[in-house]
Amino acid sequence: MEIKQARFVISVADKEKILTEEIPEIAVAGKSNVGKSSFINFMTNNGKLAKTSSTPGKTRLINYFEINKGEFMLVDLPGYGFAKVTDAEKAKWAKLMEGYILESRNLANVFILVDVRHEPTALDKQMVNFLQYYTIPFTVIATKCDKLSRAQISRRKREIAAAFAMGEGNIITVSSLTKVGKEAVLDRIEQVITHFLPRSGEEDTDA
Repeated sequence: MEIKQARFVISVADKEKILTEEIPEIAVAGKSNVGKSSFINFMTNNGKLAKTSSTPGKTRLINYFEINKGEFMLVDLPGYGFAKVTDAEKAKWAKLMEGYILESRNLANVFILVDVRHEPTALDKQMVNFLQYYTIPFTVIATKCDKLSRAQISRRKREIAAAFAMGEGNIITVSSLTKVGKEAVLDRIEQVITHFLPRSGEEDTDA
């Protein structure tokens, strides 16, 4: 597939206002400063679509981006693990993110971004465990692969797969600088939206 159009739709501050139009949604999750905005801009060929910042914790809302005039939505979730906010603010972000993930009928896949150079954090593992517990499909996107050699990337993929207790085939390595991995991500998106079915209300809440 090809992304030909992308536009910002809305920012949402509470789960009661998540969108309900029957359009497949691919959420982008990850710890603060992992590069979610850069990834979205890279995938959409629009350097100004998602606001990037050198300050972690910039994304505090759920941001919806319409792709190809409604073919699917990219949904930017608040970054987790940012230390320089109050516990109350962290709890608010977590509640918003959890509410979206469990209650959006249109969530088709969660892209979890991790920095290929570092071990997944406890919060990364917690997110993967959360998605596995609720049987929500996800893909791990290992960013910043331009910083490592091919051999190092191969080794890091094995280590990330082991940390998440998953197969290497569910990890895609990318670089927004060198444009590596874009086609692989587009292929995954095409697979996801081709097989999209809205979730029933029962599936949203049952463990």
